[in-house]
Amino acid sequence: MRDIELYQQVLGLSKPWQVREVKLELDKQRVTVRIECDDDVIWGDPDTCERAHIHGWSKRQWRHLDTCQFETVLEAEVPSVKYGDGRVEEVAVPWAERYSRVSKQMEAFVIRVLQAASSVREAAELLGMGWEQVNRIMRRAVERGLLRREASEIEHLGIDEKSIARGHQYATVLNDLSGGRVWEVVEGRKQQDADGVWESLTKEQREGVKAIAMDMWPAFENSAVEALPNAKVVHDKFHISRHLNEAVDKVRKAEHRKLMAQGDETLKGTKYDWMRRHPDMRRSEAASFRELHKANLKTSRAWHLKETFGGFWDYSYAGAAEKFFKEWHGKAIRSQLEPLKAVARMLKSHLPELLNYLSHRITNAMSEGFNSLIQNIKANARGLPNFANFRIRILFHCAKLDMMPA
Repeated sequence: MRDIELYQQVLGLSKPWQVREVKLELDKQRVTVRIECDDDVIWGDPDTCERAHIHGWSKRQWRHLDTCQFETVLEAEVPSVKYGDGRVEEVAVPWAERYSRVSKQMEAFVIRVLQAASSVREAAELLGMGWEQVNRIMRRAVERGLLRREASEIEHLGIDEKSIARGHQYATVLNDLSGGRVWEVVEGRKQQDADGVWESLTKEQREGVKAIAMDMWPAFENSAVEALPNAKVVHDKFHISRHLNEAVDKVRKAEHRKLMAQGDETLKGTKYDWMRRHPDMRRSEAASFRELHKANLKTSRAWHLKETFGGFWDYSYAGAAEKFFKEWHGKAIRSQLEPLKAVARMLKSHLPELLNYLSHRITNAMSEGFNSLIQNIKANARGLPNFANFRIRILFHCAKLDMMPA
């Protein structure tokens, strides 16, 4: 009798549901808890409050939390009721969500395991459950979280691409920079793909966005300009830094080939020296770079131009920043370093978006952090050919959703 009372309280059951039997099967290491519903219950239509008639009964089972390492199963016959308009629906039970095969307590435990495990497969092995069942719980948790997510104001967004498979297959990731979370993920990175990501925002949210950080991919910029009427496009300074570093490396490679042809190994093994910043050239660790930088090298001039551009981000006033850029652009064009000249022309064509950083100091650094986490998700899953599953995993781990069952 005590075991019946125990499960009655643990499951939080009240009229018309009650535990009738607790069956222990030692050979199967299983506990079966049989729950019954009173026969004389009157069911009503939740919309009209009219009486509904019992249409039939279905025997159902739910996996529950283990009892002393014994697999625990809840078992009950659940009535289906027929409403006045002809609809037939199975009534909701208090211990599980509709159409679920696990109890709410078990589902909450599975979600916590998934949050700690490196992959769905690992979580399924730890829980002794099938991959498909655990994957359904993850998907249902994300859907529940998205339904609960409030349409609160978002001032700053970030949009970025992420490679999801070989063969130039990409996803577009929209990040809420204000809330530090991934907001939505869609397949592809073309403009029509990016257009789809804004559907996850309400009209009021889109109108409330003040700025959006992105790289210089035209598809993202064109889509954002159309969808976010009040938002300023801010080109990510770390993306621009990458362009400058690549330009310096192109200069280094070309110069290294010429020097090696003359038997000069000055630039051999120095690739990453030119990538680093050396804010204090007097420090001991910069000693070797000081000598390298003093040499009459094209790479040294390219590095100096790259480092000088960093001062652009320190300005507070657009006029002063624009004057700085004009001077820097002139030096880059006169440098006779084609890779730097190409970057200078590109930056000039996007100068308004660069200047927007002065009033909206946002970057895609958070997006890059999410990209690293997304890469780990993909690696741990050993590839995710199904984009829907890929999206679910990103939102599960990165969207800060309230996913627990009520």
